Amino acid sequence: MKVFISHSHTDTKLAKKVADTLRQAGFEVWDESQLLPGENWAKSIGNALEESDAMVVLLTPSSVHSSYVNNEVGYALGTRKYKGRLIPVIAAPSEQLDREDIPWIFNLEQFQMIHVPNLEQDEEGLKKIAQALKAVA
Repeated sequence: MKVFISHSHTDTKLAKKVADTLRQAGFEVWDESQLLPGENWAKSIGNALEESDAMVVLLTPSSVHSSYVNNEVGYALGTRKYKGRLIPVIAAPSEQLDREDIPWIFNLEQFQMIHVPNLEQDEEGLKKIAQALKAVA
Protein backbone atom coordinates (compact mmCIF):
# COMPACT_ATOMS: atom_id res chain seq x y z
CA MET A 1 0.00 0.00 0.00
CA LYS A 2 1.30 3.45 -0.93
CA VAL A 3 0.77 6.10 1.75
CA PHE A 4 0.73 9.88 1.32
CA ILE A 5 1.67 11.96 4.37
CA SER A 6 -0.12 15.30 4.46
CA HIS A 7 1.55 17.89 6.70
CA SER A 8 2.60 21.49 6.97
CA HIS A 9 6.09 22.36 5.73
CA THR A 10 6.93 23.36 9.31
CA ASP A 11 6.29 19.75 10.36
CA THR A 12 8.75 18.16 7.92
CA LYS A 13 10.90 16.59 10.64
CA LEU A 14 7.83 15.00 12.20
CA ALA A 15 6.59 13.75 8.82
CA LYS A 16 9.98 12.17 8.12
CA LYS A 17 9.80 10.28 11.42
CA VAL A 18 6.34 8.96 10.50
CA ALA A 19 7.54 8.06 6.98
CA ASP A 20 10.54 6.15 8.34
CA THR A 21 8.31 4.19 10.74
CA LEU A 22 5.83 3.33 7.99
CA ARG A 23 8.60 2.21 5.64
CA GLN A 24 9.97 -0.06 8.37
CA ALA A 25 6.46 -1.50 8.70
CA GLY A 26 6.47 -2.38 4.99
CA PHE A 27 4.55 0.54 3.48
CA GLU A 28 5.61 2.49 0.43
CA VAL A 29 5.51 6.15 1.48
CA TRP A 30 5.47 9.35 -0.53
CA ASP A 31 6.74 12.42 1.25
CA GLU A 32 8.26 15.71 0.20
CA SER A 33 11.80 14.33 0.44
CA GLN A 34 11.18 12.81 -2.99
CA LEU A 35 10.83 16.24 -4.62
CA LEU A 36 13.85 17.23 -6.68
CA PRO A 37 15.21 20.79 -7.04
CA GLY A 38 13.50 22.57 -9.92
CA GLU A 39 10.68 20.04 -10.07
CA ASN A 40 7.09 21.24 -10.38
CA TRP A 41 6.13 20.38 -6.82
CA ALA A 42 2.38 20.99 -7.29
CA LYS A 43 2.32 18.49 -10.16
CA SER A 44 4.44 15.99 -8.21
CA ILE A 45 2.15 16.23 -5.19
CA GLY A 46 -0.89 15.78 -7.45
CA ASN A 47 0.66 12.68 -9.01
CA ALA A 48 1.53 11.30 -5.57
CA LEU A 49 -2.05 11.81 -4.40
CA GLU A 50 -3.35 9.95 -7.46
CA GLU A 51 -0.89 7.08 -6.97
CA SER A 52 -1.38 6.68 -3.21
CA ASP A 53 -3.91 4.36 -1.59
CA ALA A 54 -4.07 5.94 1.88
CA MET A 55 -3.31 9.20 3.63
CA VAL A 56 -1.95 10.05 7.06
CA VAL A 57 -2.70 13.68 7.90
CA LEU A 58 -0.64 15.21 10.69
CA LEU A 59 -2.81 17.69 12.56
CA THR A 60 -0.66 20.35 14.22
CA PRO A 61 -1.12 24.06 14.95
CA SER A 62 0.51 24.76 11.55
CA SER A 63 -1.24 22.15 9.44
CA VAL A 64 -4.81 23.01 10.48
CA HIS A 65 -4.27 26.45 8.91
CA SER A 66 -2.49 25.19 5.77
CA SER A 67 -4.41 25.54 2.52
CA TYR A 68 -2.23 22.80 1.02
CA VAL A 69 -3.12 20.32 3.75
CA ASN A 70 -6.79 21.26 3.42
CA ASN A 71 -6.63 20.71 -0.35
CA GLU A 72 -4.92 17.34 0.07
CA VAL A 73 -7.50 16.20 2.62
CA GLY A 74 -10.28 17.47 0.35
CA TYR A 75 -8.89 15.36 -2.48
CA ALA A 76 -8.78 12.27 -0.27
CA LEU A 77 -12.34 12.81 0.96
CA GLY A 78 -13.57 13.05 -2.62
CA THR A 79 -11.70 10.01 -3.91
CA ARG A 80 -13.26 6.58 -3.52
CA LYS A 81 -10.02 4.62 -3.01
CA TYR A 82 -9.23 6.71 0.07
CA LYS A 83 -12.55 5.80 1.74
CA GLY A 84 -11.69 4.38 5.15
CA ARG A 85 -8.01 5.03 4.49
CA LEU A 86 -7.67 8.57 5.76
CA ILE A 87 -5.88 8.47 9.11
CA PRO A 88 -5.94 11.75 11.08
CA VAL A 89 -3.18 12.04 13.69
CA ILE A 90 -3.32 14.78 16.31
CA ALA A 91 0.40 15.39 16.64
CA ALA A 92 0.43 18.13 19.27
CA PRO A 93 -0.41 18.47 22.96
CA SER A 94 -3.98 19.61 23.67
CA GLU A 95 -2.71 22.93 25.05
CA GLN A 96 -1.15 23.66 21.63
CA LEU A 97 -3.99 22.34 19.47
CA ASP A 98 -7.48 22.73 20.83
CA ARG A 99 -10.14 20.33 19.53
CA GLU A 100 -11.99 23.37 18.16
CA ASP A 101 -9.02 24.17 15.90
CA ILE A 102 -9.29 20.82 14.14
CA PRO A 103 -11.23 21.04 10.86
CA TRP A 104 -14.87 20.11 11.41
CA ILE A 105 -14.71 17.20 8.98
CA PHE A 106 -12.48 15.26 11.39
CA ASN A 107 -14.93 15.75 14.24
CA LEU A 108 -17.46 13.56 12.47
CA GLU A 109 -17.97 10.09 13.87
CA GLN A 110 -16.56 8.43 10.74
CA PHE A 111 -13.00 9.32 11.76
CA GLN A 112 -11.19 7.66 14.61
CA MET A 113 -8.31 9.98 15.34
CA ILE A 114 -4.99 8.92 16.77
CA HIS A 115 -3.78 11.35 19.43
CA VAL A 116 -0.03 11.31 19.95
CA PRO A 117 0.95 14.58 21.64
CA ASN A 118 4.70 13.92 21.46
CA LEU A 119 5.00 12.04 18.19
CA GLU A 120 8.72 12.72 17.73
CA GLN A 121 9.58 10.70 20.84
CA ASP A 122 6.64 8.31 21.12
CA GLU A 123 7.55 5.02 19.43
CA GLU A 124 4.27 3.42 20.52
CA GLY A 125 2.35 6.31 18.97
CA LEU A 126 4.22 5.84 15.71
CA LYS A 127 3.38 2.13 15.78
CA LYS A 128 -0.33 2.99 16.23
CA ILE A 129 -0.26 4.78 12.88
CA ALA A 130 1.23 1.72 11.16
CA GLN A 131 -1.31 -0.55 12.88
CA ALA A 132 -4.19 1.65 11.74
CA LEU A 133 -2.96 1.45 8.14
CA LYS A 134 -2.51 -2.32 8.33
CA ALA A 135 -6.09 -2.61 9.56
CA VAL A 136 -7.42 -0.90 6.41
CA ALA A 137 -4.95 -2.40 3.90
